[in-house]
Amino acid sequence: MKTSNVAKLTLATVLLLGGLGQAAAGEADVVAAEAVQEGDGSWRFRVTVAHADEGWDHYADRWEVVAPDGRVLGTRVLLHPHENEQPFTRSLGGVIIPEDVDTVTIRAHDSVHGNGGAELSVPLPR
Repeated sequence: MKTSNVAKLTLATVLLLGGLGQAAAGEADVVAAEAVQEGDGSWRFRVTVAHADEGWDHYADRWEVVAPDGRVLGTRVLLHPHENEQPFTRSLGGVIIPEDVDTVTIRAHDSVHGNGGAELSVPLPR
């Protein structure tokens, strides 16, 4: 893995994370993301999501890699609530990014609100 093939973008603010345990669960927020180009040309994403999961009725259930034109290029399904692990990080590999795309957006989704929380724009150095 070359350093030039690693894109890291981290957003961590006291305002974003500070109130997660105090209020009812709102929208799922992407708070950090890393993109690494693999040897086969595909991309691996490591994404951190914050959401005040409340069990099976309201939890962050996926995150997506989205092209500038709105196409979803990859989806990481989250199979269970993460009530006791906040924020939490999960990875997704094998994402094919067209050569003309140099930045993607990472967005999270929860089972009640859908999309709508904080998103991150991740540059893809090639």
